[in-house]
Amino acid sequence: MALIFFLIIALLVGGGFLWIIQEMVFKGKWTHFIFFLAAFLPFYITSLSVIYLATLSEEVVAIFQILKEVVVLVAVLVWLFYQKRVFDYAFRLHSTDWMMLGLLGLGFIYVFLPLGEVSFLGKALYFKTMLIPGLVYFLGRNSQLNELEIKSLFTIIFTIAIIAFLVNCVESFLLGSHLQQFTGYALYNHAINDIDPTGNFGLTWTFETQAVTKRLASFFSDPLEMASSVLMGFSAGLIWFLTSKKEQSWFYLLVMACSMGSLVFSASRAAFGAFFVMIFFVALVFRLYKLIGAGFLALVGFALYVVFLASDDFYFFVIDTLTFENTSSIGHVVEWLLALDSMIANPLGIGLAMSGNAGSVEEDLRVGGENQFLIYGVQLGWLGMIIYILLLVFAIINSISVFNKTDSKNVARVAFTGATVKVGLLLPLFTANVEIYTYVSWITWWMIGFSHHEYSKIKFK
Repeated sequence: MALIFFLIIALLVGGGFLWIIQEMVFKGKWTHFIFFLAAFLPFYITSLSVIYLATLSEEVVAIFQILKEVVVLVAVLVWLFYQKRVFDYAFRLHSTDWMMLGLLGLGFIYVFLPLGEVSFLGKALYFKTMLIPGLVYFLGRNSQLNELEIKSLFTIIFTIAIIAFLVNCVESFLLGSHLQQFTGYALYNHAINDIDPTGNFGLTWTFETQAVTKRLASFFSDPLEMASSVLMGFSAGLIWFLTSKKEQSWFYLLVMACSMGSLVFSASRAAFGAFFVMIFFVALVFRLYKLIGAGFLALVGFALYVVFLASDDFYFFVIDTLTFENTSSIGHVVEWLLALDSMIANPLGIGLAMSGNAGSVEEDLRVGGENQFLIYGVQLGWLGMIIYILLLVFAIINSISVFNKTDSKNVARVAFTGATVKVGLLLPLFTANVEIYTYVSWITWWMIGFSHHEYSKIKFK
């Protein structure tokens, strides 16, 4: 059975890769790289798991591992090739551009600085995880898509949200177990990432709550990635619902409902909080003050449910979370304190690949790793963390400016989705290494870059 699924994956991924390469190289449509990423990245880890389960070959897995980077790099090269006068290219840099260049430039310098105990190769591999999202942003910054192409991208996002929820339903009601227990996830992690199975379900602790109930991940790498990713599905569905005719709105309501359903299946407290933060932000953008009131009433209703109606297990789960007595919450606090201690002792940082959960970070050397801001702070010092914070701030502010001022409805939809998801992810950024969630990270950075292409037109017209 694993071999059959391997052949299906090989045909779909291989065929999609070859198609997108020929579209970029022979037709000059380098902007189409985003379609491959949007369709492949959600299934990335599950695909690799099945491939290893079927072949037991690290070499075959490595071929599929690099496809996402190859597509991005080919897109950059094709963009360069199709520039008639590349050295005359007019760069009009804005605040977000400068912050992105600052973060990448600082990371590049730290590849060569004699800091930390990681080898040069390990630092270079970690820098790659910083560079690729930057290149995706750069490509978005230079992309121009027509209405049909933008609609096609959103159609992929909607489809991912719906399928993710359907798989969650199959996991919960038919299989009674995680999809990852059948895909070779634990075997892949052990062989490729040197991570031994943990938890009561033979996967990792991330796949269960403290009460030993399942946290589902659908076809994503883990429940936390799915929870962060479905925020993008909800945001995209919301803006299309608000800007479409009433007879078409039912589909976008379905997308939002599926996204919320997956959020429930993930049982991610940070993602639930992020959802309310995102809704509050949307209410401010649209001046929907009644929505803020409704959100407050929903929060009060949830509190009343917890106090008077919830089971004792759920009641104490919520109380322990709020008081940081929950095991997971305590773990986050310990990781934050370790990271802050390192930053105070080493304000210039201790070097790349010394924090976080990226592939090149060795567990024995890792300092902190459950807070994206502190991860950059530990490695690149206070300066690196501040640049990353400013990058997010300017990305959100400028994208909302585009949403309010652009004459293109579809560009406004992209700007809105990118900005609101980045706002929604602010809370998960405190509890996870969110930038390694390639689907939501790379696609939203492309959206931010695409929005800033329009920002240039608005600012200089």
